[in-house]
Amino acid sequence: MTQRCLALSCFSTMVMLAGIAAASEQRETAIVKAVKRAVPSVVNIHTEKPAQEGQTVFSSGKGRRINGMGTGIVVDERGYIVTNYHVVAEVELIRATFDDGSDYEARTVSFDKEHDLAVIKVEASKALKVVPLGTSSDLMLGESVIAIGNAFGYKSTVTLGIVSAMGRDVEVNETQSYKNLIQTDASINPGNSGGPLLNLDGDVIGVNVAIRAGAQRIGFAIPIDDARRIIARLISVENLDQQTHGLVTRDIKSATQRHLVVMGAHPDSPAVSAGVKPGDIVLKVGEQDIGDGVDLERALLGRKSGEPVEVLVRRADKTEKLSLALVAQHTGKAALSMQVVPRANNDEPEADRVWSMLGMKITSLPSAQQSLVGKRYRGGMKVLDVRTDSPAARNGIRKGDILVGLSKWETVSNENVTWILNQSLPTGQDSLKFYLIRGSETLYGHLQVAGKQANSN
Repeated sequence: MTQRCLALSCFSTMVMLAGIAAASEQRETAIVKAVKRAVPSVVNIHTEKPAQEGQTVFSSGKGRRINGMGTGIVVDERGYIVTNYHVVAEVELIRATFDDGSDYEARTVSFDKEHDLAVIKVEASKALKVVPLGTSSDLMLGESVIAIGNAFGYKSTVTLGIVSAMGRDVEVNETQSYKNLIQTDASINPGNSGGPLLNLDGDVIGVNVAIRAGAQRIGFAIPIDDARRIIARLISVENLDQQTHGLVTRDIKSATQRHLVVMGAHPDSPAVSAGVKPGDIVLKVGEQDIGDGVDLERALLGRKSGEPVEVLVRRADKTEKLSLALVAQHTGKAALSMQVVPRANNDEPEADRVWSMLGMKITSLPSAQQSLVGKRYRGGMKVLDVRTDSPAARNGIRKGDILVGLSKWETVSNENVTWILNQSLPTGQDSLKFYLIRGSETLYGHLQVAGKQANSN
């Protein structure tokens, strides 16, 4: 009898253990797996900044401080983290806390105020886990999504919802608006800004950015494909290392393909020396697999000038191995001689001449907006309009950019620009190098100017 009871007891225990195991498998749903995959790459951000006049009800005569919160996403194992610009704007202290409890002081390294994105960096004691890359190109209306963020300071809060709409244009206030946002009903609260919106595979498909005040469960996220294009500029070797590769690329993303295609290369750049050609698909740089422009910049970031790195490209149906070495960047700030040019002597009005030859409508930057170009420049020309398929449009110049230089001369008036256009190009050149300010960046390129001839002397 005793042996039989023991046998029954053992059998009962085995059944209970089997039941527990089965329950665990059922509980570990796709949502749980997605969160486990992404949460090590989610950063809880806390900030401090001094209170400005009018931000406090009572004044004690002592310096008061405002605490802020937000969320970030690890985009490079060396400590580069993307968040919203408004999370870190004008703050004096940034602390980044990870889900495992590790805590670091962070600094802002670059930002794009217009698109509300910023990159901060921590000096971590170990390699950080990079967030899994997704695409927003194949989002489906109604598909399940997950938001993770530092909601009201409760770190790594997880909420669930669906894609409510796509392509939303949202105006937050007079100075901030967004284009092409994802709308979701996953609960997003103060502190979620800068955090990831995931699909059920655990891939990031958006960066949470805003909520509709007074509404219930109406939140918005920047599509990850849009965000990654901005992030590529923010962590570019030109921006962070003052070096250049000369590649002009485009991200191609869809449900079936994700790759980086070469559109061209700047003249006399490392990319030209390496033999890169338009139409090449960049597969690998060094040990880094390349899926988009962010991966390209990550692969080159931190390398020394002149240090060769192997670049694997697909050209037609073949794989080619190339060798590329970065060179020190000579930015517009260093290259412009700041010479003042005389008034143009031409029958065609200056504005019309600029429009016909460059494809831009420009106006002198008002003195009140001088801070937009910094102390390095005396001023610039703000781009009011760009003609479709013009030299300006083909070189990526946008409305709102500030033109600060052409060739070796500054551009602070229409007269400056048209005088430069009247000059002959040096022998062997067929374009004008331009320098412009966009947000916090100094960008440059080469304009094939309509109707302009090279000097034959």
